[in-house]
Amino acid sequence: MTTRICVLCGGVGAARMLRAMTSVIDPARIDAVVNTGDDTVMHGLHISPDIDTVIYTVANAIDPDRGWGLIDETWRAVEALGRYAATRPDTSMAGATWFGLGDADLATHMYRTGRLAEGARLTTVTDEIRRAWDVAVRVLPMSDEPSPTEVTLGGDHTGQRVAFQDYFVRLRHEVPVTDIHLGAADVSATPEVCEAIDAAELVIIAPSNPLVSIGPVMAVNGVRERLEQRRDTVVAVSPLVDGAALKGPAADMMRDAGLRSDAAGVAALYAPVAATMVIDTVDADLADDVRAAGCNSVITDTVMADPQVAARLAQVCVDAAVNRR
Repeated sequence: MTTRICVLCGGVGAARMLRAMTSVIDPARIDAVVNTGDDTVMHGLHISPDIDTVIYTVANAIDPDRGWGLIDETWRAVEALGRYAATRPDTSMAGATWFGLGDADLATHMYRTGRLAEGARLTTVTDEIRRAWDVAVRVLPMSDEPSPTEVTLGGDHTGQRVAFQDYFVRLRHEVPVTDIHLGAADVSATPEVCEAIDAAELVIIAPSNPLVSIGPVMAVNGVRERLEQRRDTVVAVSPLVDGAALKGPAADMMRDAGLRSDAAGVAALYAPVAATMVIDTVDADLADDVRAAGCNSVITDTVMADPQVAARLAQVCVDAAVNRR
């Protein structure tokens, strides 16, 4: 069995994959490098959506229906903000309610914001939060520096450049995207992230949006070159099944970018850094296209409909990397 595994993570799909990994590997042997390009500030609070989704999911505290936020959450604070909608100036963003923050979830953001204001690194604060939730997996932000992802919109919003959360949550990712701007390209990976990739025997790219979830992680200075150097021991899981994303706009964004919106299109993006791609059984007919794109293909059930399927997927990823090694 391997001594250390590094998983590159985005949001919901990656979090579920990471939880499955803990069922086949000692969680203390797993490092999760998480996208922070989605981070935002709401109501003066620093919010790290992907980090929190990963921690809550591995802690078995995530709301299973939404896939984000806490189970048995209440919403009294955000509902109370509605009182101020009629008196808020049109130019003000104060008291916005389009970004749902539950009452218990607010505590996490308040703690993070307070610690950052004291001068703590995001890496340090994230470690404190995951330990508070009794999560043994080491959760690492891709960078301590702000690295916002922004998108330029098309359709009725042509030419508008907005923060990712504006597109994803406020506009419900229903607007075409003509360009993606990765602030991650201007920042450096933390020493912890570099060490996690270098020390891992296997690296797994979780099933997350390759453009705006994994893309920022690989754009951080110090990450892509490390993956390229160890390509044979990197395994990626396609987030697209039968040409569609199980959750989120990955397929639409790939089409907007002029890319193939299927597992072969994902393989073309990951081929420089990953020797193997795991694809779903319904995409078995794409195996040759995946190989032509530059990745060895492994076929299994990738839809984590229950813990048993998720555990098998995790084991397949480990075995694929071991076999390549």
